[in-house]
Amino acid sequence: MGFLDRFSNKEDQNAQTLDNKVVAFINQKGGVGKTTMAFNCAHALAKRGKRVLAIDLDPQANLSLLFGFETSEQHPYHIHHLMLNSVRELKALHVPAMVQDVMVKGEVDLLPSGQELSGFELTVAGVNFPRQLILKKLLEKNGLLERYDFIVIDCPPTLGLLVVNGLCASAGVIVPFRPDEFSRKGLSHLNEVLADIDDMGVVAAPKILAHIPNLVDIRRKQEEQDLALIAADVGAKNVMDPFFNRAQLVKSQAARKSVYDFQAKEFLGLQKQFNDMAELIDNWNVQ
Repeated sequence: MGFLDRFSNKEDQNAQTLDNKVVAFINQKGGVGKTTMAFNCAHALAKRGKRVLAIDLDPQANLSLLFGFETSEQHPYHIHHLMLNSVRELKALHVPAMVQDVMVKGEVDLLPSGQELSGFELTVAGVNFPRQLILKKLLEKNGLLERYDFIVIDCPPTLGLLVVNGLCASAGVIVPFRPDEFSRKGLSHLNEVLADIDDMGVVAAPKILAHIPNLVDIRRKQEEQDLALIAADVGAKNVMDPFFNRAQLVKSQAARKSVYDFQAKEFLGLQKQFNDMAELIDNWNVQ
């Protein structure tokens, strides 16, 4: 039995494709700077004049925090509730909230997350609708693919049902990683999941657009060696220039701002790297 067989129903379905506008940031290993990458990449796309939606699919809700959002009595609903609302069989759990009620508007719009999302897999365990397609259905049903030029999804550091939903809703994947042996093993597991999605034939597996070495410490010889091994595994042309372990990224994250909110010259290098990432996505979009 393949990894995804436990998430699939038994009905035959025609393969479906997505426009090149939904990009998932993913790594099953935590602590690789994935959320910071997704946050700044979304803003880089917005700086190019694109309409961008960010989706926080991680129950830790760190992306939502970077946008300045936290659930409260005034704002109790988030992506978890919208996903459940899109499943007719879960009508008893539906809440009085629509996408526009949950959306946080800004230069980059956000569909935030919250702790309830950690129970998503258990909540949908008994539904007949294909559980791996719930997020995809939400995007399509609410016209979000038409409303935005790009949708950036920050996936949790797992390979569970939430990540499978993120992958099935996406056409492209960006993989931030730290150059170490654990990341090398994790990248092979991701490739297995993508192959399982392809084998299901329900949606086309998303394409890996780039691997991004992040938080690289050039003083450590072992990291240089591990990076060379990973580049050999995935193909050097698929690995972007590394993001070094810079204080500027930490500073921007602590301030809950993108690197574009800072005018100091020490941020110019980071801005260029995120501009390059946005250009890569933009060029892929028109292919």
